Amino acid sequence: MTCKAGRAPALPAQQRRAAIVQAALPLLLERGEMVTTRQIADAAGIAEGTIFRVFADKDEVIAAVVDAALDPAPLERALEAIDRGGALDQEVLAAVDILQQRVVDMWRLLSTIGTRFHERVRRPASDLPALVALFERHRQRLRVEPVVAARLVRALTLSVSHPMLVGDPMRPDDVTTLFLHGVTAPELSC
Repeated sequence: MTCKAGRAPALPAQQRRAAIVQAALPLLLERGEMVTTRQIADAAGIAEGTIFRVFADKDEVIAAVVDAALDPAPLERALEAIDRGGALDQEVLAAVDILQQRVVDMWRLLSTIGTRFHERVRRPASDLPALVALFERHRQRLRVEPVVAARLVRALTLSVSHPMLVGDPMRPDDVTTLFLHGVTAPELSC
């Protein structure tokens, strides 16, 4: 079978949906809900009608983009990729950097779409096994269980990074220092 020049190859429905979602994300970030299905189709390299073979309407495309953005699997893979041979502070710094990017990316997406899609976000956050494992490797240095440390670093990172909570996000190295050493100055020895 040969494809006409300029047409996307035939894909199974799930792969086509994924390609459309991937093409739609940057458009939603740029244009919000004002993006058209024509623009999405052009970005995906498909005919506009192809969208409606796998999605009922534009709102379903937007909902699928939000669901894909909320998928913790890419976040988990990024956390798993952190160098496991480093010092605790370097591993936490890398994790904070990844977590901060996630906060900013999610805020950008959710601020460009209508509030009717925000219900999709209201699900409890799950523990990230790779983040827990990071703290497990340094268990002997912790005052709390690794799962608690993972939850606390996520909460701190969110609270000092979310554009609606702070003017300028705290730098990852400052978040790491605050998380690991608190707000008190080290005691001076005489």
